[in-house]
Amino acid sequence: MVKTGKLRSGTAQKLKRWKKGHSSDSNPESSRYRQAARSRFFSRPSEKSGLTEDAVRLHNDLQGGAGELGDAGEVGVAMEGAEQALSVRSAATFLSGVSDCSNVSFRKVQRYWDSNSAAHKEICAVLAAVTEVIRAQGGKESETEYFAALMTTLEAVDSSESLAAVAYLLNLVLKRVPVPVLRNRFSDTAKALLDVMSSQANSDSSSALRWVLLCLAQLLKKQDVSVWSFPSTLQAYHGILSFTVHAKPKVRKAAQQGVCSILRGSDFLFADNSPAHHPAAMTTAKFCCKEIEQAGGSKEDTTTLHVLGLLKELLGSFPLSAVKSCCETLLRVMTLSHALVTAGAMQAFHQLFSTQPSKTPLTAELNAQIITALYDYLPSENDLQPLLAWLTVMEKAHTHLASLQSSLCVAHLPRFFSTAMSCLLSTHTRVVATATQAMKTLLEVCVSPLMSEMGPVLPTATSGNPAHICKMFRCVEEGLSYRFHASWPFVLQLLGCFYRAAGKQAHAIMAKSLQSLCELRSTPRFPYGGELDLAVGGAVESMGPELVLKAVPLLITGHQDDLEFPRSWLVPVIRDHVKHTQLAFFASYFLPLANTLKQRADELEQSGQKLESKVYHTLQQQIWTMLPGFCQSPTDVVGGFSALARTLGSSLNERPHLRLPICQSLRTLIRSTHTAEEKAELSRFSKNFLPILFNVFTQKPPEQDTAPYRPAVLDTIRVYLTVTEPAMVCSFLQKATEKLNAADSSEFTRLAVMDLVVAMAPCVDEDTMTHTYNLIKPYLESKDAGVQKKAYRVLEEMCGGEGGGASQRFVISNLQSLQGALLSSLKTAASPAKRPRLKCLIHIVKQLNEEHKDFIISLLPEVIICTKEVSLGARKNAFTLLVEMGNAFTRFYGNQKEALEQFLSVVYVGLTGTVTMMTCTVLALSRLVFHYRESIEASTLEQLLHNVCLLLTCRTRQILKVALGFLKVILFVLDVKTLAGHLPVMMEAIGNIKDDMRRHFRASLKSIFTKLIRKFGYELVKDMLPAEHHKVLANIRKVEARSKRKRLAQDAEEEGSDSEADAPKPKGDSIEDILAESDSDLSEGEEPKKAQKKVGKKRGGAWLKEGLSDEPLNFLDPQASQRVLATNPEVKARKAEHGFKVTSDGRLVIEDEEDKQKKKTKAAADGDMEDVLEEAGIKKKSQKRSADEDLDDDDMEVESQPKYKAGGAGIHRPLGGRRESGADYKAKASCVCVCVCVCVCVCVCVCVCVCVCVCVTCVCVCVCVCVSERERT
Repeated sequence: MVKTGKLRSGTAQKLKRWKKGHSSDSNPESSRYRQAARSRFFSRPSEKSGLTEDAVRLHNDLQGGAGELGDAGEVGVAMEGAEQALSVRSAATFLSGVSDCSNVSFRKVQRYWDSNSAAHKEICAVLAAVTEVIRAQGGKESETEYFAALMTTLEAVDSSESLAAVAYLLNLVLKRVPVPVLRNRFSDTAKALLDVMSSQANSDSSSALRWVLLCLAQLLKKQDVSVWSFPSTLQAYHGILSFTVHAKPKVRKAAQQGVCSILRGSDFLFADNSPAHHPAAMTTAKFCCKEIEQAGGSKEDTTTLHVLGLLKELLGSFPLSAVKSCCETLLRVMTLSHALVTAGAMQAFHQLFSTQPSKTPLTAELNAQIITALYDYLPSENDLQPLLAWLTVMEKAHTHLASLQSSLCVAHLPRFFSTAMSCLLSTHTRVVATATQAMKTLLEVCVSPLMSEMGPVLPTATSGNPAHICKMFRCVEEGLSYRFHASWPFVLQLLGCFYRAAGKQAHAIMAKSLQSLCELRSTPRFPYGGELDLAVGGAVESMGPELVLKAVPLLITGHQDDLEFPRSWLVPVIRDHVKHTQLAFFASYFLPLANTLKQRADELEQSGQKLESKVYHTLQQQIWTMLPGFCQSPTDVVGGFSALARTLGSSLNERPHLRLPICQSLRTLIRSTHTAEEKAELSRFSKNFLPILFNVFTQKPPEQDTAPYRPAVLDTIRVYLTVTEPAMVCSFLQKATEKLNAADSSEFTRLAVMDLVVAMAPCVDEDTMTHTYNLIKPYLESKDAGVQKKAYRVLEEMCGGEGGGASQRFVISNLQSLQGALLSSLKTAASPAKRPRLKCLIHIVKQLNEEHKDFIISLLPEVIICTKEVSLGARKNAFTLLVEMGNAFTRFYGNQKEALEQFLSVVYVGLTGTVTMMTCTVLALSRLVFHYRESIEASTLEQLLHNVCLLLTCRTRQILKVALGFLKVILFVLDVKTLAGHLPVMMEAIGNIKDDMRRHFRASLKSIFTKLIRKFGYELVKDMLPAEHHKVLANIRKVEARSKRKRLAQDAEEEGSDSEADAPKPKGDSIEDILAESDSDLSEGEEPKKAQKKVGKKRGGAWLKEGLSDEPLNFLDPQASQRVLATNPEVKARKAEHGFKVTSDGRLVIEDEEDKQKKKTKAAADGDMEDVLEEAGIKKKSQKRSADEDLDDDDMEVESQPKYKAGGAGIHRPLGGRRESGADYKAKASCVCVCVCVCVCVCVCVCVCVCVCVCVTCVCVCVCVCVSERERT
C-alpha cells in the first residue's frame, strides 16, 4: 500500500519542474541524445573525427589486405585540414560489375534485387564476371560483346545453376542484339543451345532448360524466311516443339511461349512481301493433331489438354488446310465427353472465331460447317457451364460468319434461334440471360445491317433471306406462349430488339405479336409492364406510330368510349419513343382526336359530369405531349409542318396549358432541321409565330397564375430567331423599341419588352443596333436596378453577338460613344447590373488599340473593386476583364514582358488606397500572376513579392488574408529553384506576423508551411522561422509521415489484393471465365480442402443423367452425349462471393483500375490546386451554380430547404401532434378502384367520397371509390 502525502523536505528543490505556462509542451527543450544521433547518422559530424586515411589503410591491412584507395569505392573520412578531401574510394566488391553496368539490357537484374535468392546471386556473379572481362579487354559493353561473352561462358560452365544464370542473361541480351549478328552466328548459336537443351532435358532442375528454350525461340524469331528451308532450322524448331507437352509446367509454358512467338512474331512476317503464314505452321498443326490422336481416349488426358492450350493460341495462325484438319481433330476429341477436354476445345474454337476478319484463316464455308458440326455437341440444359460456353462460342461463330458472308450467316440463324429459345426454358437464370444476350447480339450485328438491302419481308416469303427472318421471328414470337412465362422479361427484351432491328421492313409479320402484347398488357396485374412497354416502344421507333396503331388501335374515339380505356397505355409509350416519323400523321390522326376529346370534355363539364370531363381533358393533354417526339427529325417538314402551323398558333394564343408542349415542339423541330429547304419552310412561318410568341410573353398573367410557360416562350423566341430573315427581325425590333418608349406601357410590359430586345439584339444589322443603342442609352443610368440591368444586357448582346461581323462593326463605329456612356454611368451602375456591364467591357476591350490606353486605365479601379462584388458572375467577369486588359497591353507594346511590367505598375497604385482597394488589388495581382506565370520577369515578380510581403505586418485581417492567398499562388507558380531565392523574404515576412493575426490565420499558415516543407524539407523551414512556429512545423511533419504510412499501407494492401492467390475471380463474358467453373462444384455438405495442390484427376469427373422411367439408356442414340454432364446435378447452387458492389436492382458495380488510379491522382491534385484556384479568383469553395452560366437571373436567390428533421425530446420533438390512440390496430381500408388511366394503377384510398387522382409521373387519371365503412370517420 502506497502512503500518500507531502514530499520530504529538500526533495522539491532537486526535482526539475516545468516553467510556468509550459506544462503542456509535448517536446522537451533539452534533446541531447537526439542531437547526438542526428549528427551521427543524418549529417556530417560537427566536430573533428579521429578517422583518417592512415586509419583506413591500417584497418584494411588488419582485415587481410590493403584496400585500393581512389577509384574502387567511397569511404567518408573527416580530414584535419580544410583542403583535404571528405571521401575516398574503398575496395571493389564482387558486385561492382552489376551495380555500374552501363548496358540497359540488364536493368531488370539491377531493379529487382533479391539478396536472399541463390539464383539471383548466381546471376549477379555471372554478370559481374562477364562485365569485368569485357572491361579488361577494352570493350564498350555493347549487346554484341555481351552476347559473345555469354555464349563462351555457356559452353564453359557445367553446373545447372550456372547454366540457368547464363541462359537468363543471354535471354535478356538477345532481344537487343543486332539482327545481322544473330543471322550470321545462327548455326553455332543454335548448336550450342541445342547441346545444352539435350543435356538438361532429364535434369531435376528446370531453370536452365526453361531459359535455353526461350533463347532458342528468340534466335529463331530473328531469322530470315529462307533459313526455314534448311533441315537444321526445322530440327531446332522441333526441339522446342517437343517440350510443349513436357510434364513440368514452367518448361512447358516456356516452350509454348516460344512457339507462339515464332509463329506469330517472326520478323519476316511484318515485312512488305511477307508470306501469309509461317513456314513452320503446317508442321506445328500436324504435331498437334498427332499428339491428340496418340493420346486418344486414354485416361491420361493431360497431353491432350496441353495441346489444346497450345492450339488455342495458334489456331488463327495456321493455313486453311491445317485449320480444317485441326478442327476435325477437335470435333473428334469432343466425342469423348470429357469435361475438361471439351472445355479446352471450346476455348480453341472461341479464340479462332475471335480473330479479326482481315487476318482469319477461315472461309465462310468452313465457318458454316463448324457451326453445323457444333450442334452435335449441344450440352444438356441442366449442364450449366458447358451450355454457357456453347452459347458463347456459337454467338462468336455466327458473328464471325456475318463478317465473311452475311447472307450465309442469316441462313444459319433460324436453327440457332430455335435452339437458344429452348434454353429460355432452363431453370438457370444465367443460361436464360446468356441465350437472350446472344440472340440480341446477333440481331444487332448480323440482321440489322442487312435489312436495308433486303426490302419488305412478307409472311408469304418461302425462300431467301426474308424466309429466314420469318422463321427467326416465329421462334421468338413463340416465347409469348405460357410455357415461357418464367422467361417473359427476357422474351420481351428480345422482341423489342427484333422490332428495332427489322421492324421497318418486316412490320407485316410483326402485327400479330403486337396484338399478343396488348392482350398480355390488359391482363390484370401483369408483372412485366415496364418490359412490355419498352418492347412496344421499339416497334414505335422502327415502324412508326401509324403502323403500330394500325395493328393495335388506340380504341379512343371521344364518343361512347369505355371509361377504362384499355389501350390508353399506348399514349405514353408513343410519346417516349416516337422519332423520325411524319408530322402529317399527327395532323391527320392525333390532332382531330385531341380536338374531339376537348369538345367532349367541354360537353361533359357543361352537363355537370365533372369527373368524366376531367378524364377526357387529361387524355387530350397527353396526346399533345406526343408532339415533341413527332418534331424530332421528322421526314416531312416541308409538306407536313404547314398542316400543323395554324392549329399551333391558335393553341398558343387561346390555350395556356398547351404552351409548354407546343414551345418544346417548335424548339425541337428547329434544332433538328439541317437542310436549307427545311429551314426555309420554318422561316416562312416566322411572321406568324413570332408575333404570337411576343404577345404571349408580354401579356401579364393573372395574380394567381405563376406563368411557368414564360421562360419556355422566351427560349422559343431565341431559337426561332435563328431561322428568321434579318430584315424581319429588324422590323420586329423597331416595333419593340417603340412599345418600350410608349407612355402607356406598364413596368411589367417594359421589362418584358426589354427581354425581347435582348433576344433580338444580336440578330440585326449594324444600323438597327446603332438605333437600338441610342434608344436604350438613357436606361443605362436608370434608378430602377431591374431596368438598368436589362439595358446593360441589351448592350452586352450587341457588343458580343454571334451574328457575323455586325457586332464588331457596331463596336468600332460607336466606340467613342460607348466609352463616354460607360464612363459616365460608372457612378450610377447598380450592383445587379455589374455582371452585364463588365461583360460589355470585355467585348469592347478586345477591340481596342493603343490610342485607347487611357480608357483602360480609367476603367481599372472599377474592375479591381468588382473582384469583391457580391454576385458570383460579376466577380468572374471582373477577373476575366483583368486578363483581357493585360492582353490589350500586350497588343499595345508588342513585347509581352514589357507590357506586363507596365500593366502591373498601373495596378500597383491600388496598394496605396483604402483597405478595400488594397484587398481587391492583391486579389487582382494574384489572378494576374497566376495567368501570366510564364511571362512575368523575375525582377518584376521579386518586386511584387516584396511589396506584398510588407502587407503581412498589417493588422487588418482582410489585407492579411489576401496577402497569404498571394503567397499560396506564388508557391504554386514558381519552381523550387526560383522560389529558393525568394524564400528568406517570405519567411521573414511570415515571422513578423503579429501574434493575434497568427492565431486567427493558423489554418492558412499551416497550409503554406506544409507546401514549403514538401518543397524544401523540414529542417530548412524550421531554421528560417521563429520558435513560436516550431510546434506547428512538428505537427505538420507528424501528419505528413502518418499520411505517407497510410498511403504505403493502402498501396501494399491493393497490391496484395491484386495478387493471383487472393484476387477474387469474377465471372466474365470471355470463354475462359465461363469455362473456369465447369469443375468447381462440390457435393452437398462437402467442405473444400485447404491444401489441395493436385486436383487433375478430381477435375475430370463427369455425371450421367438417368431417365425418369426404368427404361435403360441407349448409348447409340445421337442425343446420348447430352446425358453426360460436367456439373453434379445434385449440387444446389450457392451464392458466389464475387467481391463487387451490387446495386438495388442486382447489377454489379465494377470500377476499372485505371479509373481508380485516375480518381486518386485527380483527388490529390485537386487538394493542392483548390486553394490556389480559389485565391486566384478561378474557383470558389462551394458553387451551387456553374460560373459559366450567363443567365439573366444570376442574382436570383433560391431558398434552401432545411435538412434538419425533428426527433427526440424537448425542443427537438416532432410537432406533428400526438398519435391517435389505437392507430396500430386500426383496420386497413379495402378500396375498390375503377381506373381510367393510361397505365395500370392500384390506388389505396382512405377518403370518404369519390375522388379524382391525377398522377404527375405518367399524367394518368384514377377514379377511386372508397367503400370502407370503418374509415368513414
